[in-house]
Amino acid sequence: MVPAASHAHHHDHAHDHSHGHGHDHTHAHVHDATSPHPAQAAPWSILRMTMAGRLAAALAVCTVLWGVVFLAMR
Repeated sequence: MVPAASHAHHHDHAHDHSHGHGHDHTHAHVHDATSPHPAQAAPWSILRMTMAGRLAAALAVCTVLWGVVFLAMR
């Protein structure tokens, strides 16, 4: 006996997944996961300032912030 509705479907799902698109997948920033990040030259660092320099910078920042406060209160 033949079934009433024969569903003989044929789908060809062959896709071309080749990656020959000319991109270079190399990375310039490579170091081992267990090693620390390579040191980079910092143009400015508060850690390299002397104690007197740090105090002067803190005083300058406080002066500017207090100036903002006094201007806001006017």
